[in-house]
Amino acid sequence: MIGLFGGSFDPIHHGHLLAAQAVLEALDLEEVRFIPAAEQPFKRGRHAAPPQIRARMVGLALAGEPRFKLDSIELERGGPSYTIETLRQLLAREPGKTFALLVGADAARELPEWREGTLIPTLAQVVAFARPGIELPDLPGVSQVVRVPWVDISATEIRRRVARGQSIRYWVPDPVAECILAQGLYLKDA
Repeated sequence: MIGLFGGSFDPIHHGHLLAAQAVLEALDLEEVRFIPAAEQPFKRGRHAAPPQIRARMVGLALAGEPRFKLDSIELERGGPSYTIETLRQLLAREPGKTFALLVGADAARELPEWREGTLIPTLAQVVAFARPGIELPDLPGVSQVVRVPWVDISATEIRRRVARGQSIRYWVPDPVAECILAQGLYLKDA
């Protein structure tokens, strides 16, 4: 089974990577594909970095982990990145493969609000990941919950730190921090 981890990744950080590693190991996944959104529907017009640069940062963060892959399917399609469309496209592109959609606890609660959200569990196993102490009630469509390490890092706080001129070392992988600096990203308050 292949894990699919989508998101804005604006920027990708160690919290994302730790969660993916925990789910990869807990489910013994073949691999985890990170799928940067061209335009996350719930954040339309609010991405701080362009999609191609966010994808570049994801690629930099994944280097050296052979079971983590960058999949640019949503960037190639363009427009709003609807999970249902991505799943249909992946299943058509890779018949016979099975997928696990990896979603955070907050996203799992919102799944029914996603475009054709009730159909998503018919195309992929939905796996929610939650930090210790976060209890998830039975959620429609979620087949499994995996506990992941608690790391209080958010992309929003990283963008704020950059805007304030503070270090983001240890918040993101070093190559991602170097890319942020080289591209002049997040210099305006997030």
